[in-house]
Amino acid sequence: MDPGLIALFVGAALASLFMAWVIGAGSSGATPFAPAVGANALPTMRAAFLVGLFGFVGAVTQGGNVSETVGSGLVGGISLPVAGVILVLALGAGLMAVGIWTGYPIATAFTVTGAVIGVGLALGGTPVWSKYQQIAAVWVLTPVVGGGLAFGIASVLPRSDAPERCCIPLLAGVVGAVLANVEFGFLGPGRAPGTLRAVVQRALGVDGVASAAAITGSAAIAVAAVVWWDVDRDQHAGLRHVLLALGSLVAFSAGGSQVGLAVGPLLPLLDDVGVKSTFAVLAGGGLGMLAGSWTGAPRMIKSLAQDYSSLGPRRSISALVPSFLIAQLAVLLGVPVSFNEIVVSAIIGSGAAVGGRAAVDGRKLLVTVGAWTGSFGLSFALAYAAAAVLL
Repeated sequence: MDPGLIALFVGAALASLFMAWVIGAGSSGATPFAPAVGANALPTMRAAFLVGLFGFVGAVTQGGNVSETVGSGLVGGISLPVAGVILVLALGAGLMAVGIWTGYPIATAFTVTGAVIGVGLALGGTPVWSKYQQIAAVWVLTPVVGGGLAFGIASVLPRSDAPERCCIPLLAGVVGAVLANVEFGFLGPGRAPGTLRAVVQRALGVDGVASAAAITGSAAIAVAAVVWWDVDRDQHAGLRHVLLALGSLVAFSAGGSQVGLAVGPLLPLLDDVGVKSTFAVLAGGGLGMLAGSWTGAPRMIKSLAQDYSSLGPRRSISALVPSFLIAQLAVLLGVPVSFNEIVVSAIIGSGAAVGGRAAVDGRKLLVTVGAWTGSFGLSFALAYAAAAVLL
């Protein structure tokens, strides 16, 4: 094996590890527990610790779909060379580092996707228009759907005819039903991806739509019952427990989605260096994100929790439920998505439902939207120009 190729791959792996650290310190490390911190459900440092752990688990169990899209699904007819991979990761991590330093949430998915497409097209690749349309639809609809759902939930929860001991268990039941049908790595036959619902079906020796619906409904009822008992017993503690559970699920989903942005560009290189399994790559990316969450995320958690909206427990729950649902949809589709966009949109929607415009920092919002829209274009332009000149 060519020693030069090995050296370049090591350089690409280090760039990927740095990218994973930046992601953990930024979007995936800050956003999942920001609503819970804003609602004073737990302190900032504990939030950073928990998001790192759950993000790592999500990375190794759900990171495959988005990693494959970033690695080989964005540009056709070409596989990025090692130098191109290093360029993609350096640009993406550099722009993210600027966001962390300034305190504004640069969209990781936008920067990495723009860099991959820019380098790939500069090297003679062809556009994959069908995937671009799918990605664009998710990116555009995320603030509309996520913010709208958060607004709707937050509008209902404070009403006197919608008590928490009924509404909160109902929301938890919906989350439980979705969780039963989420794919996890190694749960399927032959260690293939599979769902908890399918595991139960195999254990019971049943199959078909009817049994799937029954198991999903049972999971929803069981989760709702536990939450109802907890909230009815002690409303304040029950809401806090729901917040922590939802934050953990969103952190898990962040790991499953965001790790692909760090390690996806490496996947086409694995065969060249004799690596047959992607598990070690996903685990390495998960560890990098964990380190970033523990060392760099508190600054962004504080920014999101305090600057975007005045949050209470109900509005925080209203923000986290749609965040989890959208994140899992993106993981299922294999679409790289920005967790800043998901959670910030939900925070704004939930805050506006109760506090109106006064609950949202308008200047911060405008700067954030500008950072989102500029991330992709700037990353694409820099990547295309650099690849055309250097590669």
